[in-house]
Amino acid sequence: MFFSPLPLGQKLELLPNHVHIWNTNLKLPLSAIDKLSKILSSDEIDRANKFYFERDKNRFIIARGTLRKILSNYLNIEPKNLQFTYSERGKPYLPDTSILFNLSHSQDLALYAITTVNSIGIDLEYIRPMSDAEGLAKRFFTVQEYNLISQLPPQQQQETFFKIWTCKEAYLKATGDGLAGGLEKVEVCLKPEQPVQFMSINGDFQEASRWYLYQFIPESNYIGAVVVAGTNQNLSFWQIV
Repeated sequence: MFFSPLPLGQKLELLPNHVHIWNTNLKLPLSAIDKLSKILSSDEIDRANKFYFERDKNRFIIARGTLRKILSNYLNIEPKNLQFTYSERGKPYLPDTSILFNLSHSQDLALYAITTVNSIGIDLEYIRPMSDAEGLAKRFFTVQEYNLISQLPPQQQQETFFKIWTCKEAYLKATGDGLAGGLEKVEVCLKPEQPVQFMSINGDFQEASRWYLYQFIPESNYIGAVVVAGTNQNLSFWQIV
């Protein structure tokens, strides 16, 4: 997947049915992390300070500070002045704007999905070694998904596991339900040489067709998926420089 380099600090616009996906690295010098921390809200600073490891704290500060800087380019508002509201399950949004967004980070990478009008969710996973991909699939996935994974060699099992997981979690983030919404309620169809798609949602094939799903590889050893309510979305991929 090719991300076009684009510096922050310029006015950006989103057309209907367009999605901008941003990619950024979470490894920055301490001086840059300190600058980003100064644009966070007090509750974001409180959340950052709850991390036990300094590495995780810094990743959170970078991810949230970068989110503010990205959104400010669409809204023409200073990053520090953005005021987030949260759903019952903790999904952030900006009231009184048409901008909808979602973010995900894993290891040293973060992804941001920005659009208007339609609900959106994005998930990112670092493809790490797993000792029991088959067992986890049996616990959290549908019977069909488990059967697919159980027939694969170990290396392909973990890759396929993360492919399915990112699609499910991106959908649950788009709806705002989060993992509590039930991974097993979202069935993903993986076929060789074909784009990944939802087979059914809560057993409803028609509901599955109402969601746009796109999966991509942002960097080596990572897998990402974005889900948007509606069809025929136009995606642009940007790398922060």
